[in-house]
Amino acid sequence: MTPNALKLASLHRIGFWTLPNYSMIALSNALEGCRMANYVTGREVYTWSVLTLEGGSTPASNGLSLTPTRRVADAGALDIVFVCGGVDVRHVVDAGIKNALRRLARQGVPLGALCTGAFALAESDLLDGYRCAIHWENLAAIREEFPKVDFAEDLFVIDRDRFTCTGGVAPLDMMLTLIDARLGHEVASKVSDQFIVERMRPAGQPQSGPMRSAARSGNPVLSEAAQLMERTIENPIAVTKVARQVGVSARQLERLFDRYLHAGPAAFYLSLRVNRARELLHLTTMSVTEVAVACGFRSAAHFSTCYRRAFGRPPRQDRLPESVRDYPGYRRQPGSDEKAPNRARGESP
Repeated sequence: MTPNALKLASLHRIGFWTLPNYSMIALSNALEGCRMANYVTGREVYTWSVLTLEGGSTPASNGLSLTPTRRVADAGALDIVFVCGGVDVRHVVDAGIKNALRRLARQGVPLGALCTGAFALAESDLLDGYRCAIHWENLAAIREEFPKVDFAEDLFVIDRDRFTCTGGVAPLDMMLTLIDARLGHEVASKVSDQFIVERMRPAGQPQSGPMRSAARSGNPVLSEAAQLMERTIENPIAVTKVARQVGVSARQLERLFDRYLHAGPAAFYLSLRVNRARELLHLTTMSVTEVAVACGFRSAAHFSTCYRRAFGRPPRQDRLPESVRDYPGYRRQPGSDEKAPNRARGESP
């Protein structure tokens, strides 16, 4: 057994640190994986605690709370602590949470994160130099904010003593990997069968998202071309070069995009860029010019023209979604009448 597998196999006392407005589905999938492992083996192979900074229960984004909870400082010996994030995580990560996380790290406790919990680790400088997974909705904004962190588009990432996972049902996939390491593939398969999961998705499996329609087309050339476009949003390349790199002619690429996506490759490429720009405008306080540069537009004027065509109004009028412009967590920037978040909001449904 490799040293990494031995490390994974040793993790059995687990803490789930719930931040206000955490994602209940992400936490439930992780916790229930542990419970089901106990059930199928007929013994207590995993123990867990639900934690909060002060010990009282905290509401999830759906308004429900879990009990009993324990104070982080009184949690006792734990093999790993997962920070469970969710909606509006930026406004709940305060000095007390960051200090407590750093204290756990100094004590040598492996740290993990579910959904947007990775923001808390990054904000505490505990992900510098690590690969990390976070929900696809937050990737563009958080990459700009934490350049020392290698944010991946994977469902989950295990990098040394950091265990980060996206939201939704992906935490179950990560827990199945831990169960496999500790109890073997047969037990992990039994847990998977109990939850009627078709297959166990490994680390390295990419997330899905609204810009992954090309990947879901089933055509490998189209998928490769779309992924190349997504990787080069900041420095876009010519469609003819995209075609060469995926091994087809420009005309063949045009036909593939038209057949599967009902849009030409240039239009699809531009849609990736303007949608990334909209994410940055909504989730960061980057200036319009900075957003334009980050999305590969040669000038703010060109960017504004493309943005207006796509969304019906210029980027300066789309600084934040209307539904959150009056959210009390947003603060006014000096010299501005518009409320804006302090850097990235870092939130996920």
